[in-house]
Amino acid sequence: MTIEIRLVYNRVTYMNNKEKILALIEKQGKVTSREITENIGVSRQYVNLVISGLVGEDKVIKVGSTRYALYVSKKYIAEHPDVVPNVFKKKYVNQALEEHKIFIEIEDRLPRLKELPENVRSIFTFAFSEMFNNAIEHSRSKIISMEVTMRDKFLSFIINDAGVGVFRNIMKKRNLKSEIEAIQDLLKGKTTTMPKSHSGEGIFFTSKAGDMFALDSFGQMLVINNLSHDISMRTTPSVKRGTRIIFKINIDSSRHLNDVFKKYTNLNDESDYGFDKTEIRVKLFTSGGVHISRSQARRILAGLDKFKVILFDYENVPLVGQAFADEIYRVFQERHPGIRLEDENMSESVSFMIERAKNEARKKQ
Repeated sequence: MTIEIRLVYNRVTYMNNKEKILALIEKQGKVTSREITENIGVSRQYVNLVISGLVGEDKVIKVGSTRYALYVSKKYIAEHPDVVPNVFKKKYVNQALEEHKIFIEIEDRLPRLKELPENVRSIFTFAFSEMFNNAIEHSRSKIISMEVTMRDKFLSFIINDAGVGVFRNIMKKRNLKSEIEAIQDLLKGKTTTMPKSHSGEGIFFTSKAGDMFALDSFGQMLVINNLSHDISMRTTPSVKRGTRIIFKINIDSSRHLNDVFKKYTNLNDESDYGFDKTEIRVKLFTSGGVHISRSQARRILAGLDKFKVILFDYENVPLVGQAFADEIYRVFQERHPGIRLEDENMSESVSFMIERAKNEARKKQ
C-alpha cells in the first residue's frame, strides 16, 4: 500500500470512527472513554484523539478530569443541566500567573460558560480578567483564590487575596486621609496606584458592567447595585484581610459591554473614544448628606480635571451651600473651561443654589 493510499485510508477510518463515537454520545447522552472503547472496538489512546477533536469542534462537552471524564451531548445537558458542575473554586500561588490561562481553565471546568449569550460572556470575560489581573499585580498576596458559580440564572465570581487591601493601597499611594476617601476616588474612575502600567479603568468599568459588584477590604465594603442604581459604603462587622471582589450578573441580561463603555465616552466630532466622562454620586462624599463647605467641594473635584464631561448626581442630597456650589460651578469651571459640567436629580433647594453660582460665574466673564 502506497503512502498516499495509506493516508487516505487512515483519514477515512478516522472520520468513520468519529461519526460512530458522536452517534454513540448522541444516543446515550453521556459516556466514558472506556464505554466508547468497548462499543467502537478501538484503543483508549485512539478514542482520546478522536474525542479531543469533537470537543475542540464544540460538538461534545467534556465534564471532569481526564481519568474520570464524561463526554456529554449538548442535548443531554439541556435536558439534565445538573450533569455539568456549576461551581469551580481553586487557590493559586501568585507566581507567574496569567489571567487568560486561568479563564481557559474555568471554561474547561464549567462548560456551560461557552453556551452563554455573547453579550454576557463578553462582560464576564472582561470583568473576571480585569479583577484577577488586579489581584496578581496589586495585592502582593502570596495566594489568590477564586470561585465561579452558575446557579439559578446567575453567573458570579469571587476573587480573594490576603494582600495589602485595595482601599489601603490607594489611600497610601495617593496620600489620602482615610479608606473612605480611597473609595470615593475609586468611584470617580482613572484611579490607579500604578499609572505607568494601568489606566485605572478596570474596577470602574467592571463595577458598571454587572448587576452587582462589591469590594470588601479590612472592614470597609463598597457595594454597587446596578439594578437598583444604588451605591453604598459601609463598615463590616468582620474584618476581611486583603481584598474580596464579588461580581454577579444574570445570564439573561441584555446589557452590552460596548454600551457600558459608550456611556462614559464623550462622543463628538473631536472625540478620541477614550474614557473621558464620569458620574459623581454627590451623596457619597459626606456622611451627613448636607454639602455646605468649599473644602467638601474641593474633595469631590480632586482628580476630575482628567475628564471632559462630569455628571453630578444630587439624588438624596437635600441642600448645598453657597461656597460648595461656587467652588464647583464658578472656580473649577473658570479653571477648566473645556470641561462640561452636567447635573441631575436636584431638589429645588439644590437647583436654586447651583443656578445662583452659575449666574455669578456668568457675571464675572
